[in-house]
Amino acid sequence: MRIALLSYSTKPRGGVVHTLALAEALAAAGQDVTVWTLGRGGDAGFFRPVDPAVRLRIVPFPDGSPQESVGERILRSIAVLGTAFELSAAAYDIVHAQDCISANAVGGRCVRTVHHIDHFTTPELAACHERAIVEPFAHLCVSEAVATELADGWGIKAAVIPNGVAYDRFAATDPVARANWQSRLSRYVLTVGGIEPRKGSLDLLEAYALLRSAHPEVRLVIAGGETLFDYRDYRARWEARAAELRVEPVVLGQVAEDELPPLVAAASAFAFPSVKEGFGLAAMEALAAGVPLVVRDLPVLREVFGGAARFATTHQDLAAELGAALTDDTPSRRERGRRLAARHTWAGAAERHVAFYRSLPKTPAPVQPLTKGLRTHPQRGLGA
Repeated sequence: MRIALLSYSTKPRGGVVHTLALAEALAAAGQDVTVWTLGRGGDAGFFRPVDPAVRLRIVPFPDGSPQESVGERILRSIAVLGTAFELSAAAYDIVHAQDCISANAVGGRCVRTVHHIDHFTTPELAACHERAIVEPFAHLCVSEAVATELADGWGIKAAVIPNGVAYDRFAATDPVARANWQSRLSRYVLTVGGIEPRKGSLDLLEAYALLRSAHPEVRLVIAGGETLFDYRDYRARWEARAAELRVEPVVLGQVAEDELPPLVAAASAFAFPSVKEGFGLAAMEALAAGVPLVVRDLPVLREVFGGAARFATTHQDLAAELGAALTDDTPSRRERGRRLAARHTWAGAAERHVAFYRSLPKTPAPVQPLTKGLRTHPQRGLGA
Protein backbone atom coordinates (compact mmCIF):
# COMPACT_ATOMS: atom_id res chain seq x y z
CA MET A 1 0.00 0.00 0.00
CA ARG A 2 1.01 3.59 -0.59
CA ILE A 3 0.57 5.22 2.81
CA ALA A 4 0.80 8.88 3.80
CA LEU A 5 1.28 9.52 7.52
CA LEU A 6 0.77 13.14 8.48
CA SER A 7 1.98 15.03 11.52
CA TYR A 8 2.26 18.70 12.40
CA SER A 9 5.86 19.18 13.53
CA THR A 10 9.43 17.93 13.28
CA LYS A 11 9.95 18.29 17.04
CA PRO A 12 9.97 15.45 19.62
CA ARG A 13 6.39 15.49 20.88
CA GLY A 14 4.66 12.18 21.57
CA GLY A 15 2.55 12.19 18.42
CA VAL A 16 5.60 12.93 16.25
CA VAL A 17 7.61 10.15 17.93
CA HIS A 18 4.68 7.82 17.27
CA THR A 19 4.43 8.87 13.61
CA LEU A 20 8.10 8.25 12.83
CA ALA A 21 8.30 4.93 14.66
CA LEU A 22 5.12 3.68 12.98
CA ALA A 23 6.35 4.84 9.56
CA GLU A 24 9.63 2.96 9.96
CA ALA A 25 7.87 -0.20 11.13
CA LEU A 26 5.40 -0.04 8.24
CA ALA A 27 8.27 0.42 5.78
CA ALA A 28 10.11 -2.54 7.33
CA ALA A 29 6.95 -4.58 6.75
CA GLY A 30 7.12 -3.78 3.03
CA GLN A 31 4.74 -0.83 2.78
CA ASP A 32 5.41 2.31 0.74
CA VAL A 33 5.35 5.08 3.37
CA THR A 34 5.69 8.84 3.16
CA VAL A 35 5.62 11.12 6.21
CA TRP A 36 4.29 14.63 5.66
CA THR A 37 4.77 17.43 8.16
CA LEU A 38 5.41 21.15 8.55
CA GLY A 39 8.95 22.47 8.84
CA ARG A 40 8.59 25.21 11.42
CA GLY A 41 11.28 27.77 12.01
CA GLY A 42 13.28 26.67 8.99
CA ASP A 43 13.43 22.98 9.97
CA ALA A 44 14.38 20.81 7.00
CA GLY A 45 14.48 17.54 8.93
CA PHE A 46 13.09 15.75 11.97
CA PHE A 47 14.59 15.82 15.45
CA ARG A 48 16.25 12.47 14.69
CA PRO A 49 17.46 10.59 11.62
CA VAL A 50 14.69 8.66 9.87
CA ASP A 51 15.13 5.32 8.12
CA PRO A 52 15.75 6.10 4.42
CA ALA A 53 13.08 3.54 3.52
CA VAL A 54 10.58 6.21 4.64
CA ARG A 55 10.05 9.15 2.29
CA LEU A 56 9.86 12.56 3.93
CA ARG A 57 7.90 15.57 2.73
CA ILE A 58 8.60 18.53 5.01
CA VAL A 59 6.53 21.53 3.95
CA PRO A 60 8.19 24.88 4.75
CA PHE A 61 6.23 26.87 7.29
CA PRO A 62 7.57 30.40 7.69
CA ASP A 63 7.29 32.22 10.98
CA GLY A 64 4.28 34.48 11.34
CA SER A 65 4.18 38.02 12.63
CA PRO A 66 4.81 38.65 16.33
CA GLN A 67 1.13 39.57 16.65
CA GLU A 68 -0.11 36.23 15.28
CA SER A 69 -2.34 34.46 17.79
CA VAL A 70 -2.28 30.73 18.50
CA GLY A 71 -5.60 30.34 16.68
CA GLU A 72 -4.32 32.21 13.63
CA ARG A 73 -1.15 30.10 13.59
CA ILE A 74 -3.21 26.90 13.74
CA LEU A 75 -5.39 27.99 10.81
CA ARG A 76 -2.31 28.98 8.80
CA SER A 77 -0.71 25.59 9.58
CA ILE A 78 -3.79 23.81 8.24
CA ALA A 79 -3.85 25.89 5.07
CA VAL A 80 -0.13 25.47 4.29
CA LEU A 81 -0.07 21.71 4.87
CA GLY A 82 -3.38 21.18 3.08
CA THR A 83 -2.37 23.14 -0.02
CA ALA A 84 0.91 21.24 -0.32
CA PHE A 85 -0.62 17.81 0.27
CA GLU A 86 -3.53 18.31 -2.14
CA LEU A 87 -1.13 18.18 -5.09
CA SER A 88 -0.07 14.62 -4.16
CA ALA A 89 -3.19 13.26 -2.49
CA ALA A 90 -4.19 10.97 -5.36
CA ALA A 91 -0.91 9.07 -5.05
CA TYR A 92 -1.89 7.39 -1.78
CA ASP A 93 -4.10 4.44 -0.91
CA ILE A 94 -4.18 5.43 2.78
CA VAL A 95 -4.07 8.95 4.20
CA HIS A 96 -3.53 8.75 7.97
CA ALA A 97 -3.55 11.90 10.10
CA GLN A 98 -2.03 11.79 13.58
CA ASP A 99 -3.34 15.09 14.99
CA CYS A 100 -5.98 17.74 14.53
CA ILE A 101 -3.90 20.03 12.32
CA SER A 102 -3.11 17.35 9.75
CA ALA A 103 -6.66 15.93 9.90
CA ASN A 104 -8.08 19.35 9.09
CA ALA A 105 -5.49 19.81 6.34
CA VAL A 106 -6.26 16.63 4.40
CA GLY A 107 -10.01 16.37 4.82
CA GLY A 108 -12.62 13.72 5.36
CA ARG A 109 -11.08 10.80 3.50
CA CYS A 110 -8.38 10.37 6.15
CA VAL A 111 -7.92 7.80 8.88
CA ARG A 112 -7.44 9.66 12.18
CA THR A 113 -5.60 8.51 15.27
CA VAL A 114 -7.00 10.34 18.28
CA HIS A 115 -4.19 10.15 20.83
CA HIS A 116 -6.03 12.00 23.59
CA ILE A 117 -8.91 14.45 23.98
CA ASP A 118 -8.38 17.96 25.31
CA HIS A 119 -10.73 20.88 26.05
CA PHE A 120 -10.34 24.23 24.32
CA THR A 121 -12.40 27.41 24.48
CA THR A 122 -10.56 29.43 21.80
CA PRO A 123 -13.08 29.42 18.90
CA GLU A 124 -10.58 28.55 16.17
CA LEU A 125 -9.10 25.69 18.19
CA ALA A 126 -12.49 24.37 19.27
CA ALA A 127 -13.75 24.33 15.70
CA CYS A 128 -10.60 22.74 14.29
CA HIS A 129 -10.55 20.00 16.89
CA GLU A 130 -14.23 19.27 16.43
CA ARG A 131 -13.83 18.89 12.67
CA ALA A 132 -10.74 16.72 13.15
CA ILE A 133 -12.82 14.29 15.19
CA VAL A 134 -16.08 14.16 13.26
CA GLU A 135 -14.91 14.41 9.62
CA PRO A 136 -12.42 11.49 9.22
CA PHE A 137 -14.07 8.34 7.86
CA ALA A 138 -12.19 5.95 10.18
CA HIS A 139 -10.70 6.29 13.65
CA LEU A 140 -7.96 4.71 15.74
CA CYS A 141 -7.02 5.23 19.39
CA VAL A 142 -3.96 4.06 21.32
CA SER A 143 -5.99 2.99 24.38
CA GLU A 144 -9.46 1.71 25.22
CA ALA A 145 -10.00 4.65 27.58
CA VAL A 146 -9.73 7.22 24.78
CA ALA A 147 -11.85 5.05 22.48
CA THR A 148 -14.53 5.08 25.18
CA GLU A 149 -14.36 8.89 25.35
CA LEU A 150 -14.92 9.04 21.59
CA ALA A 151 -17.86 6.65 21.81
CA ASP A 152 -19.44 8.46 24.75
CA GLY A 153 -18.89 12.00 23.45
CA TRP A 154 -19.43 11.60 19.71
CA GLY A 155 -20.87 8.12 19.11
CA ILE A 156 -17.73 7.25 17.13
CA LYS A 157 -16.43 3.69 17.23
CA ALA A 158 -12.63 3.58 17.06
CA ALA A 159 -10.32 0.60 16.74
CA VAL A 160 -7.60 0.40 19.39
CA ILE A 161 -3.95 -0.18 18.51
CA PRO A 162 -1.59 0.60 21.41
CA ASN A 163 1.73 2.34 20.92
CA GLY A 164 4.93 0.46 20.50
CA VAL A 165 8.08 1.33 22.40
CA ALA A 166 11.73 1.36 21.32
CA TYR A 167 12.50 -1.22 24.00
CA ASP A 168 16.13 -2.01 23.20
CA ARG A 169 17.01 1.66 22.94
CA PHE A 170 15.99 2.27 26.56
CA ALA A 171 16.74 -1.16 28.05
CA ALA A 172 20.36 -1.38 26.91
CA THR A 173 21.84 2.09 27.39
CA ASP A 174 25.53 2.91 27.46
CA PRO A 175 26.80 2.66 31.08
CA VAL A 176 29.27 5.49 30.49
CA ALA A 177 26.48 7.79 29.28
CA ARG A 178 24.35 6.85 32.30
CA ALA A 179 27.27 7.54 34.63
CA ASN A 180 27.77 10.94 32.99
CA TRP A 181 24.18 11.95 33.78
CA GLN A 182 24.49 10.67 37.36
CA SER A 183 27.74 12.56 37.80
CA ARG A 184 26.12 15.73 36.48
CA LEU A 185 22.79 15.49 38.32
CA SER A 186 23.45 13.11 41.24
CA ARG A 187 20.26 11.33 42.37
CA TYR A 188 17.15 12.58 40.59
CA VAL A 189 13.48 12.15 39.80
CA LEU A 190 12.88 12.70 36.08
CA THR A 191 9.86 13.82 34.10
CA VAL A 192 9.71 14.30 30.34
CA GLY A 193 7.32 16.68 28.59
CA GLY A 194 8.23 20.14 29.80
CA ILE A 195 6.26 22.55 31.98
CA GLU A 196 2.62 22.82 30.92
CA PRO A 197 -0.86 22.33 32.36
CA ARG A 198 -1.53 18.92 30.77
CA LYS A 199 1.66 17.52 32.26
CA GLY A 200 0.61 18.38 35.82
CA SER A 201 3.75 20.43 36.34
CA LEU A 202 2.47 22.46 39.30
CA ASP A 203 1.38 19.31 41.14
CA LEU A 204 4.79 17.77 40.57
CA LEU A 205 6.45 20.90 41.93
CA GLU A 206 4.35 20.73 45.10
CA ALA A 207 5.12 17.03 45.44
CA TYR A 208 8.83 17.66 45.04
CA ALA A 209 8.82 20.22 47.83
CA LEU A 210 7.25 17.59 50.14
CA LEU A 211 9.60 14.87 48.91
CA ARG A 212 12.66 16.92 49.79
CA SER A 213 11.82 16.87 53.48
CA ALA A 214 12.64 13.15 53.53
CA HIS A 215 15.06 13.09 50.58
CA PRO A 216 16.91 16.42 50.52
CA GLU A 217 19.58 15.04 48.20
CA VAL A 218 17.15 14.19 45.39
CA ARG A 219 16.74 16.63 42.51
CA LEU A 220 13.78 17.10 40.19
CA VAL A 221 14.83 17.09 36.53
CA ILE A 222 12.49 18.19 33.72
CA ALA A 223 13.27 17.40 30.08
CA GLY A 224 11.46 18.20 26.84
CA GLY A 225 8.71 20.73 26.34
CA GLU A 226 8.38 21.49 22.61
CA THR A 227 4.84 22.76 21.96
CA LEU A 228 2.79 24.94 19.60
CA PHE A 229 0.96 26.57 22.49
CA ASP A 230 1.91 29.57 24.57
CA TYR A 231 2.33 28.44 28.18
CA ARG A 232 4.30 31.47 29.35
CA ASP A 233 1.71 32.43 31.95
CA TYR A 234 1.64 28.90 33.37
CA ARG A 235 5.44 28.76 33.32
CA ALA A 236 5.58 32.08 35.20
CA ARG A 237 3.21 30.72 37.88
CA TRP A 238 5.35 27.59 38.10
CA GLU A 239 8.54 29.61 38.54
CA ALA A 240 6.93 31.88 41.15
CA ARG A 241 5.70 28.86 43.11
CA ALA A 242 9.14 27.23 42.94
CA ALA A 243 10.61 30.38 44.48
CA GLU A 244 7.96 30.35 47.24
CA LEU A 245 8.70 26.69 47.98
CA ARG A 246 12.46 27.34 47.83
CA VAL A 247 13.08 24.53 45.40
CA GLU A 248 15.20 24.68 42.26
CA PRO A 249 14.32 21.96 39.74
CA VAL A 250 16.73 21.36 36.88
CA VAL A 251 15.01 22.33 33.60
CA LEU A 252 16.93 20.79 30.71
CA GLY A 253 14.59 21.64 27.85
CA GLN A 254 14.88 19.52 24.72
CA VAL A 255 17.52 16.80 25.11
CA ALA A 256 19.50 15.40 22.17
CA GLU A 257 17.99 12.17 20.87
CA ASP A 258 21.00 10.02 21.74
CA GLU A 259 21.17 11.50 25.25
CA LEU A 260 17.56 10.79 26.21
CA PRO A 261 17.77 7.01 26.88
CA PRO A 262 20.72 7.27 29.31
CA LEU A 263 19.08 10.28 30.99
CA VAL A 264 15.97 8.14 31.59
CA ALA A 265 17.93 5.06 32.63
CA ALA A 266 20.04 7.01 35.15
CA ALA A 267 16.99 8.38 37.00
CA SER A 268 16.11 7.04 40.44
CA ALA A 269 12.39 7.39 39.65
CA PHE A 270 10.21 8.66 36.79
CA ALA A 271 7.24 10.95 37.51
CA PHE A 272 4.30 11.11 35.11
CA PRO A 273 1.57 13.24 36.74
CA SER A 274 -0.24 14.19 33.51
CA VAL A 275 -3.89 15.14 33.88
CA LYS A 276 -4.70 14.00 30.33
CA GLU A 277 -3.00 11.23 28.34
CA GLY A 278 -3.81 8.75 25.61
CA PHE A 279 -1.16 6.13 26.39
CA GLY A 280 1.95 7.47 28.12
CA LEU A 281 4.81 6.64 25.77
CA ALA A 282 7.50 8.44 27.81
CA ALA A 283 6.42 6.50 30.91
CA MET A 284 6.58 3.21 28.99
CA GLU A 285 10.11 4.09 27.91
CA ALA A 286 11.01 4.56 31.59
CA LEU A 287 9.72 1.04 32.32
CA ALA A 288 11.85 -0.29 29.47
CA ALA A 289 14.84 1.32 31.18
CA GLY A 290 13.97 -0.37 34.48
CA VAL A 291 13.15 2.90 36.27
CA PRO A 292 10.48 2.98 39.02
CA LEU A 293 7.38 4.74 37.69
CA VAL A 294 4.79 6.93 39.45
CA VAL A 295 1.81 8.11 37.40
CA ARG A 296 -1.41 10.04 37.87
CA ASP A 297 -4.31 7.76 38.80
CA LEU A 298 -6.25 8.06 35.53
CA PRO A 299 -8.33 5.30 33.90
CA VAL A 300 -6.11 5.31 30.82
CA LEU A 301 -2.93 4.92 32.87
CA ARG A 302 -4.50 2.15 34.98
CA GLU A 303 -5.32 0.42 31.70
CA VAL A 304 -1.85 0.80 30.22
CA PHE A 305 0.42 0.31 33.24
CA GLY A 306 -1.53 -1.83 35.69
CA GLY A 307 0.72 -3.28 38.38
CA ALA A 308 3.92 -1.96 36.80
CA ALA A 309 3.44 1.58 38.16
CA ARG A 310 2.57 3.37 41.39
CA PHE A 311 -0.50 5.62 41.23
CA ALA A 312 -1.20 9.02 42.80
CA THR A 313 -4.17 11.40 42.80
CA THR A 314 -3.05 14.45 44.79
CA HIS A 315 0.36 16.05 45.06
CA GLN A 316 0.60 14.61 48.57
CA ASP A 317 0.03 11.13 47.11
CA LEU A 318 2.58 11.85 44.43
CA ALA A 319 5.21 12.80 47.01
CA ALA A 320 4.49 9.67 49.06
CA GLU A 321 4.63 7.35 46.05
CA LEU A 322 7.82 8.93 44.75
CA GLY A 323 9.33 8.43 48.20
CA ALA A 324 8.29 4.78 48.10
CA ALA A 325 9.75 4.38 44.63
CA LEU A 326 13.05 5.79 45.87
CA THR A 327 13.25 3.49 48.90
CA ASP A 328 11.01 0.45 48.53
CA ASP A 329 11.23 -0.44 44.86
CA THR A 330 11.87 -4.14 44.27
CA PRO A 331 13.56 -6.06 41.42
CA SER A 332 10.29 -7.90 40.80
CA ARG A 333 8.42 -4.62 40.16
CA ARG A 334 11.17 -3.46 37.80
CA GLU A 335 11.09 -6.76 35.95
CA ARG A 336 7.31 -6.53 35.67
CA GLY A 337 7.72 -3.11 34.07
CA ARG A 338 10.37 -4.33 31.64
CA ARG A 339 8.17 -7.25 30.56
CA LEU A 340 5.24 -4.91 30.00
CA ALA A 341 7.32 -2.54 27.87
CA ALA A 342 8.82 -5.41 25.86
CA ARG A 343 5.34 -6.55 24.81
CA HIS A 344 4.66 -3.23 23.07
CA THR A 345 6.55 -3.52 19.79
CA TRP A 346 6.33 -1.19 16.82
CA ALA A 347 6.46 -4.21 14.50
CA GLY A 348 3.30 -5.51 16.16
CA ALA A 349 1.65 -2.10 15.95
CA ALA A 350 2.52 -1.86 12.25
CA GLU A 351 1.06 -5.30 11.57
CA ARG A 352 -2.20 -4.29 13.22
CA HIS A 353 -2.26 -1.02 11.26
CA VAL A 354 -1.85 -2.87 7.97
CA ALA A 355 -4.73 -5.20 8.87
CA PHE A 356 -6.86 -2.18 9.80
CA TYR A 357 -6.04 -0.35 6.56
CA ARG A 358 -6.96 -3.43 4.53
CA SER A 359 -10.30 -3.70 6.31
CA LEU A 360 -11.37 -0.22 5.25
CA PRO A 361 -13.88 0.39 2.44
CA LYS A 362 -12.92 2.43 -0.56
CA THR A 363 -13.47 6.11 0.15
CA PRO A 364 -14.33 8.31 -2.82
CA ALA A 365 -14.46 11.50 -0.73
CA PRO A 366 -11.94 14.04 -2.09
CA VAL A 367 -9.08 15.31 0.00
CA GLN A 368 -9.72 18.97 0.75
CA PRO A 369 -8.31 21.22 3.46
CA LEU A 370 -10.91 21.84 6.16
CA THR A 371 -10.26 25.55 6.47
CA LYS A 372 -13.69 26.87 5.58
CA GLY A 373 -16.90 26.81 7.51
CA LEU A 374 -15.30 25.75 10.77
CA ARG A 375 -17.89 25.31 13.48
CA THR A 376 -17.38 26.02 17.16
CA HIS A 377 -18.36 23.51 19.87
CA PRO A 378 -16.42 24.73 22.92
CA GLN A 379 -18.58 22.72 25.29
CA ARG A 380 -17.15 19.41 24.08
CA GLY A 381 -13.87 17.66 24.70
CA LEU A 382 -11.55 18.21 21.75
CA GLY A 383 -9.16 15.70 20.30
CA ALA A 384 -5.41 16.06 20.01
